[in-house]
Amino acid sequence: MDARSESIPVLDLREARADDGSFNAAFIRKLRDAAHEVGFFQLIGYGAAQGMVDDVFDVTRRFFELPLDDRLKLDNRKSPHFRGYTRLGHEITKGRPDAREQLDFGPERPALSDYPADQPYWLVQGPNLWPDEALPELRQVSMEWARLMSDVGDELLKAVSVALELPEDHFAEAFEGTPAWMAKLVHYVGGVVEEAGNQGVGAHADYGFVTLLLQDHVGGLEVRPAESDDWIPVEPIPGALVVNLGEMLEVATQGYLLATIHRVQAPPPGIDRYTIPFFWSPRLDAVIDPVILPPALAEQARGISDDPDNPMLASYGANVLKGWLRAHPEVARIHHPHLVESGQE
Repeated sequence: MDARSESIPVLDLREARADDGSFNAAFIRKLRDAAHEVGFFQLIGYGAAQGMVDDVFDVTRRFFELPLDDRLKLDNRKSPHFRGYTRLGHEITKGRPDAREQLDFGPERPALSDYPADQPYWLVQGPNLWPDEALPELRQVSMEWARLMSDVGDELLKAVSVALELPEDHFAEAFEGTPAWMAKLVHYVGGVVEEAGNQGVGAHADYGFVTLLLQDHVGGLEVRPAESDDWIPVEPIPGALVVNLGEMLEVATQGYLLATIHRVQAPPPGIDRYTIPFFWSPRLDAVIDPVILPPALAEQARGISDDPDNPMLASYGANVLKGWLRAHPEVARIHHPHLVESGQE
């Protein structure tokens, strides 16, 4: 392993807590350093049952091997909630198409038809689209994975709170009842989407709290830490989760924690890459207050690395709606033209 890959720390969740249930100081130090200096780390020992990783990759591959007509039955253009299947080259990052296709899903909740006009983010809540006829096991395997990732995300957020010298339940209220987590099954295909070039996914930061990514052996994920112009590859570790923090934590800590910019290079033509990202996120109506950092940490806060064309927001619902409208302009135009016209994208 070269020096660049070694700069992405590896943490073991089995070392997180002592026998008395409290967090281990050594684990907290490693987590704090990773979250402040790099904004990315890899996580092992997170409790996946034997064969679970293989099962989720297997069902993901089989979904993308279905005939296109079967996948298009789940076309996300049918969903006002941005759920379902996105065709190759039809998700947009930084104004360019990405060289990937994907299936987006989230908590199974009914759509809301009555919500305040100043809270349009409630429209992202709604039913998932599943291939129950063509691949019935996909729903069960995917939702079992999401349940495990919810537990891992919750535990890591508690550890982040302790690393900030806060009670471990500091962020708990924002997640009570109906956390609006999101997940994807993703297939990268190089050399097919001409407009994408080598862009698997363009450079961006995630807009939630904690991202947990399961990546296969192909690689292509790169990160650019703060105050650096260098892109660092995140070398695949079999079964490990790649963890990064989102904009909500950067905003809350005035930049002490990083929502690190990252991108994915498309694989070479003829090579398939599969990933399963999970975004541990609070309720849609959660607004995150600034964290009062202890003086030693406050001195190291960088301030928010805001993009004037894509500002970070303290309202989770506003942040996620902004992201969906930009990433899926066709869905926005079909189902939410009033939001496009009002400039909320």
